[in-house]
Amino acid sequence: MHEETLKRVDLFSSLNRKELQALARSCQERKYPAGSTLFSQGDTGVGLYVLISGTVRITQAVHPDRAEEVLGTESTGGVLGEMALLDDLPRSATVTAVDDVTALLLPVWEFRAALRSYPDIAIKLLAVLSRRLRKAENRIHDH
Repeated sequence: MHEETLKRVDLFSSLNRKELQALARSCQERKYPAGSTLFSQGDTGVGLYVLISGTVRITQAVHPDRAEEVLGTESTGGVLGEMALLDDLPRSATVTAVDDVTALLLPVWEFRAALRSYPDIAIKLLAVLSRRLRKAENRIHDH
């Protein structure tokens, strides 16, 4: 049911149908009314969110004395909190629903359980992350 949504996530683009189904089984659909918070900066990452409908605003409190800075928005198809699946660092930003939002949540503990059952998922994710790292390093060397 949610495989098509997950397939659009860059991190999962190389997974096969069986692997996507394994992750999709772990997903939960969540609804957030306008103005509510999906997650807050400093929270422990619960998992990855894929926006099914609606728009969110991403903000960050850079300095305690100053107002939050708006980093941008995400809408349908947008992916949030990808790195929470891979590290246990606190959220780096706050995400708030601008209008009514429906999101697909892949909880981190479910994701890690799926990795144990389907170790090839991890190998494919490493390839994606390696590509990203190379791109980032090339950008640094180009400047």
